[in-house]
Amino acid sequence: MRTIIVNGYMYPDVSPDVLTATAPNLTYLSMFTYGITAEGNLIQLDDSHLIQGVKPYGVGPLMVLTAMNEEGGFDNLMAHEVFRDAEKSERLLDQIEATIREKGLAGIDFDFEYLLAEDKEAYAAFIRKTSLRLNPSGYIVMVAAAPKTYADQPGQLYEGHDYRLLGEAANLVLIMTYEWGYTYGPPMAVAPLNQVKRVLNYAVREIDPEKILMGIPNYGYDWTLPYVPGESRAEKISNTEAAARAERYGAVIQWDEAAQSPWYTYTDAEGRVHEVWFENNASIRAKLNLVEEYGLAGVSYWNLMYYFPENWEALHSMYEPAKITLPNASAEGSAAAQ
Repeated sequence: MRTIIVNGYMYPDVSPDVLTATAPNLTYLSMFTYGITAEGNLIQLDDSHLIQGVKPYGVGPLMVLTAMNEEGGFDNLMAHEVFRDAEKSERLLDQIEATIREKGLAGIDFDFEYLLAEDKEAYAAFIRKTSLRLNPSGYIVMVAAAPKTYADQPGQLYEGHDYRLLGEAANLVLIMTYEWGYTYGPPMAVAPLNQVKRVLNYAVREIDPEKILMGIPNYGYDWTLPYVPGESRAEKISNTEAAARAERYGAVIQWDEAAQSPWYTYTDAEGRVHEVWFENNASIRAKLNLVEEYGLAGVSYWNLMYYFPENWEALHSMYEPAKITLPNASAEGSAAAQ
């Protein structure tokens, strides 16, 4: 059975039971999120319980770093300031390294979204500089990238991410192949397989496939119909709840062949029609097949706040999650997947 890297994201307020049940299935845990200030200082995260919760299982805790403002939105101007100022970027890098060593982490996962197009080279250069600083001591550097299908794809989500540059700069690149179906959009699969493959077809031309982690969503959405652009807001639900809701309302689960995803409709107690898209064992297996098809390093889940047994059953029937040996904070070591 092939061994692959399995990463997933968690917030510090995850249920202890979910953390304990999930940890054995992982290679890395991306802890969401550390932040930065406009001066290039690192904003810490209270993650000691996450770190201690996964280490006994050979799982490497990763610092997720974002540039988020107080409202929880990605702040591209703050990122611009830090990446363009040598003193600020050096200060940030020093604090990143110190924190990783002090907390005994496995490395860092950069998640800078909606970057300015003019900052794509500076962003990749900072990631490369981080790799050169951390890799000799065995720490890994991961970067999350928007799901692009060609180099000059327009849109603020895509323009600041250069696949080729990011692939050269980082040890692992997570392609965020999800959110086609999203909170404010029309009803559809969160990660339609046909769309995911379009992204991977481009990604493997620009990035070494052995560096790529394919994103998998661990949730679904429930839309109240009719969908009204600019007004409708889907409810995010766990895959377990989606299946339970179908049973509760006597809905017949359908299968979309192109998306390789399950969906159904139901009518609630107030007479409103709903449409639900989610993941099940079959849709997860369809996605996991792409790891072998494209020769990828593995997968990464957004996010693991919900425990979804069918996912892990599918994964373990096909692959073995890699385990790591954490670097010694005071000496050189190896954090490469074993």
